Amino acid sequence: MAKKILVLSGSFRKHGNSDLLCDEFVRGATESGNDVEKIFINDRKINFCRGCGVCNTTHKCVQKDDMEEILNKMVAADVIVMATPVYFYTMNGQMKTLIDRTVPRYEEISGKDFYFIVAAADGNKANMQKTIEGFRGFTDDCLPGAKEKGIVYGVGAWQIGDIKGSPAMKEAYEMGKNA
Repeated sequence: MAKKILVLSGSFRKHGNSDLLCDEFVRGATESGNDVEKIFINDRKINFCRGCGVCNTTHKCVQKDDMEEILNKMVAADVIVMATPVYFYTMNGQMKTLIDRTVPRYEEISGKDFYFIVAAADGNKANMQKTIEGFRGFTDDCLPGAKEKGIVYGVGAWQIGDIKGSPAMKEAYEMGKNA
């Protein structure tokens, strides 16, 4: 049965390394007959959470930006892929802002399958663990029943396109194919 897959690309650079890994995941998932949508977060307007607390009772954010649409898609998805370049050993600000803005409906994101994609200039996967722990803080601690299904580590990729031809490209494709 086809799954509804949402890929959230946190890259600032279209066709940057983490974005290229997203494309490979999308290619594999599409070839397997899934319904796949990729959102390039940098193309969207997502304001910082103000911490006003209104959404705790209304389940609606007071801000009018693109986050409501993204959140609706997250709620509707069976599988969510979260991808980020790694800056100073953690996810970039755009991805963190997106996570912060899920508060109005985060309980509705529970029970989904999650994949994480990270890309960094550092060549050591172990140094990406702080980023993965940031994602896990969201999925494991806030989303009951969320299941981590896989991680793609795009390491040793500094310049745009460095990830091409790396084992991570094949891993992303295979994870998408088996999502």
